[in-house]
Amino acid sequence: MLIKKRQSKTRFASRQRVRVILISATALVVLTHAAAAQDVAAGENAFKKCAVCHAVGEGAANKIGPELNGLDGRKAGTAAGFSYSDANKNSGITWSEASFKDYIKDPSAKVPETKMIFAGIKNDKEADDLWAYLKQFDAQGLVKK
Repeated sequence: MLIKKRQSKTRFASRQRVRVILISATALVVLTHAAAAQDVAAGENAFKKCAVCHAVGEGAANKIGPELNGLDGRKAGTAAGFSYSDANKNSGITWSEASFKDYIKDPSAKVPETKMIFAGIKNDKEADDLWAYLKQFDAQGLVKK
């Protein structure tokens, strides 16, 4: 009888250890993902570099560069009322997270002869955050829900 009680306690302790390990591993994955997640507030701050030439949000209008509402899924060179370079209009780019991050690192290298003169954003986290900020706006400049 004593042996059975010890075996039962050992199995219980073993199950408890497995539960603790699984819970810890799950928490680690969740926290790691949250730390790597895009940060809209940081993206809004990063957009200050862009705001000299671009606008986004309600009432955004073209400036030196086109307004950026509804950027996610939009074809490059298609913002109404903006005079794009032929290079930009014919670039074949459809804006997505991947195409934006590739472009924003060095716009003139991605689209030679673009009118956009910008040194680029080399920091991947900053580019991620900037994309998170921009993609939240629909074509009317409203934040998507």
